[in-house]
Amino acid sequence: MLSRNGGDTQNHSKRYIDLLRPFTLLAPLIVSSSIMIASLVYTGQSDLSFATIAPTIIVASCSLALLNGASNALNQSTDVYEDRLSKPYRPIPQGLISPKEARNLSAVLYLCAIGLSSLVHTVFLLFVLLITLFTMTYSVLPRMKRFLFLNQLWVALPRGLLGIIASWSVFGNPFEQVPLAVGCIAALFLFGGTTTKDILDADADRKTGIKTLVNVLGVKTTAIIALFCMSIAFFLIIPLVMLNVLEVYFLPLIVLTVLAVYIAWLMVHQQRNERYENTTAWALMYTTYFVFALSFALLTIIFA
Repeated sequence: MLSRNGGDTQNHSKRYIDLLRPFTLLAPLIVSSSIMIASLVYTGQSDLSFATIAPTIIVASCSLALLNGASNALNQSTDVYEDRLSKPYRPIPQGLISPKEARNLSAVLYLCAIGLSSLVHTVFLLFVLLITLFTMTYSVLPRMKRFLFLNQLWVALPRGLLGIIASWSVFGNPFEQVPLAVGCIAALFLFGGTTTKDILDADADRKTGIKTLVNVLGVKTTAIIALFCMSIAFFLIIPLVMLNVLEVYFLPLIVLTVLAVYIAWLMVHQQRNERYENTTAWALMYTTYFVFALSFALLTIIFA
């Protein structure tokens, strides 16, 4: 049985863990490590020992995960009023953590992420700094989350394009055709998919002057736009293969369009998912992104 102090410590830790939203941290861990391994194989460095590459992969992946956690904490510290309306169960609206504490934690995590990235190499550090800029300006001045379409872009670019090429840069050239193409696919998918997170916040966003597709055009129209972006992202693989930008063995990834259709359907027909504190469509969108990255890495390992 836990002592009172032990229980208090555990509860205090849980508040901070909830603030960081652990499920969202899986994306940088899974996606980045998958892309790093794929780049190793694609660039012909697969003969390196596990002991040689594992520390670098762990450090780089943790850097990107901490970056995501930092942006989550910062975003919640600036969304206090919105979360009181739409997500009162979060630590700050409940009064379990103050906005100042969340900002302090965010600053520490940003510094840790940047510090870890500097241990990889300069190019990776520069990408991490660029992603940091995007995530900070999303929540604080100029607070890009207020602006229609730009709020989607400010999520899609750092978590899609920049996240992919930053991961590829750990062992390879981030400006080669393959990482740039995969990064663009990821960014377009997230540009549409990120609208899934705005469904539950529609009323709160409207009251606080934040314009999203959901509160401007409605859920059904947003679902159609999201489906278009997510589907086009995967169908882009066809012309990219025809232009010899991507190899033919990446064509099976087009099947992920089926999940894009299901995500759009869920946006209209199913709302809150208590397990992930958001919509089921949002959870499936993240899962689809995991599957895309893992499948890309697996196909590269098998056929490259």
